[in-house]
Amino acid sequence: MADVITYVGLDVHQASIAVARLAGRDRTPEIWEIPNDHAAVRRLARKLRREAPGALECCYEAGPCGYAVQRQLIAEDVPCQVIAPALMPRKPGDRVKTDRRDARKLAELLRAGLLTAVHPPTPAEEAARDLVRARDDARVDRQRCRHRLGKLLLRRGLRPPGRAWTQAHTRWIDSLTWEHDAERRVVDDYRLALTQIEARLQALDAALTELAATPPYREAVGWLRCFRGIDTLTAISILAELHDVRRFPSARALMAYLGVVPGEHSSGETTRRGRITKTGNALVRRLLIEAAWQYQHRPGIGKGLAQRRVGQPARAIGIADKAQQRLCGRFRRFGLTRMAPPKIAVAVARELAGFVWAVLQVPSTATNRG
Repeated sequence: MADVITYVGLDVHQASIAVARLAGRDRTPEIWEIPNDHAAVRRLARKLRREAPGALECCYEAGPCGYAVQRQLIAEDVPCQVIAPALMPRKPGDRVKTDRRDARKLAELLRAGLLTAVHPPTPAEEAARDLVRARDDARVDRQRCRHRLGKLLLRRGLRPPGRAWTQAHTRWIDSLTWEHDAERRVVDDYRLALTQIEARLQALDAALTELAATPPYREAVGWLRCFRGIDTLTAISILAELHDVRRFPSARALMAYLGVVPGEHSSGETTRRGRITKTGNALVRRLLIEAAWQYQHRPGIGKGLAQRRVGQPARAIGIADKAQQRLCGRFRRFGLTRMAPPKIAVAVARELAGFVWAVLQVPSTATNRG
């Protein structure tokens, strides 16, 4: 019986966990439910270890509960994987969904080898990723506050004399006079909210800059800053979100993870490719597309880029130079075909992701260039 593998599927929720256990080739799983708390998960781990005749495999879907259950099970010597929900096989005709059925399906698919595990971050990597996402949340909050205030001014027929949200623009807003006290109170409230969010952004930017200078990230941040359009905040955001680029066996795998590859629906003699898939990590995809716009200009090394490259490995600088020559040319050639500029930026971002993958393969023993 030592060669019998026990497969366990967990449907994890905030308050409860549905458990389905299949031993060997059993057709009918044993299903039960436990509370989602540390004591109950500890008892579950002991029960699974005690009653498993041989090896044990366990899994649950990635979701809002994160990796806490996986980390606790692994600490209790129970192997556990976190599964990518978007890559699970689904039956189009199956219209019934319950926690117990989901747990059973996980156990059956785990036994069949049809599940794709995600690469879990360490607690330190997850903390860095949360800091990056907090900064992005503050950016979104600032944009919303600006929209609220801008639309209020538009409804009043007030249009800024120059570009929006420059220092001159904010001085112009402060100089406005309002006929009604209610209007002035609304504008003051929006301005206060905007000031608070700006302070949050400054604090988070400082924290990310400090994080980028720590040993786990300092070297790779320096490599990424050799690229045009990538500075410290973008570099640390990419590294924190990817958290281990070695899990991607090729540049194409990273492009697919970021959702910048075209979708395809081909059958027989017909080949149809459509828009990008937009799967995977949306934050890194947005950052790379923003950086890709820098390649619409002719190749060159400005003062800021030259300073960022001081002391970096020659190989990293060489990859960044190769990326600049190729991507600037791609932007120009696509422009001659009258392709829409946003589509060009996405195409360039896809190739930029490949260069990012390549530079992060640089060994740490590379010689530095002064």
